[in-house]
Formats: sequence, structure tokens, C-alpha cells
Amino acid sequence: MKNSVLALLLLVSVAASAQVENILGDWKTIDDKTGERRSVVAIYQGSDGLYYGKIAKMLVGEPGLKCTTCKDEDYNAPLEGLVIIRGMKFDAKANALTGGKVLDPESGKFYYGKIYTKDGKLVLRGSLDKAGLLGRNQTWER
Repeated sequence: MKNSVLALLLLVSVAASAQVENILGDWKTIDDKTGERRSVVAIYQGSDGLYYGKIAKMLVGEPGLKCTTCKDEDYNAPLEGLVIIRGMKFDAKANALTGGKVLDPESGKFYYGKIYTKDGKLVLRGSLDKAGLLGRNQTWER
């Protein structure tokens, strides 16, 4: 009995690790209104065990653009290097990264976030509510 429980836990852990590995790395953001590729976001695990994403490269606009709509310490920060996905953790039940915040640099607002992969693409859902009912999705490409 102990061996089968241990084997089941190991299998769940390996499956969870595989999903997280599918999410980590560089993703091209796609504007959900225009279909334009806008930036490359690098998603990584921080030293605190949580997951983050920062703009690694802007694909549109002039070099050196800053986040003029952002608040507090992010105000006027360069878009390249700006951490826009913050403090997410893997939720095995949802098979997604959840529980953190997502910054929209265009508005300077934070939203509740959920990130998962589907058909080889990354889906980021930003919402006003924790349940994710009031929001929208963006689909990003490798």
C-alpha cells in the first residue's frame, strides 16, 4: 500500500513538473486585438520558488521605452527588463500557474493571473476577479 501511494505521488509530481517546464522559457506576446507580436517575455522560477515573467525584448516601438502608466517603483521603468508576471505558483488541480499578479504596461494596472499551455501555445488570462470570470485571454507563441 505504501509503495503504491508513493508511486502515485511521484507520478503526480513528474506530471506537474512537466507542465511547469512547458510554461518556462521565452514567449512572444501577441496583441489580442491586432494580432501583432509585441514583445518577448521570459518566464522563470525565482529563488523564492514562485514564478515570474519579465519583458526580455520589445519587438515594437522605439528602444528605451518606459512604463509611464505604471505606479510606484515601476513608474518610468524601462519596459525591457520590467517584471510583468509576479508571484505565481503551480496549482496542480488547475494544471496552471495561478495566485499571482499580471501587470498590463499599457494601463499600468495589475490583474489576477492564470497561465497554462494549450496546443503548444501559452494562454495568459488576466482578470479583475480571483475566479477569472471577468477578464480576457492572450495567447502567446514560443
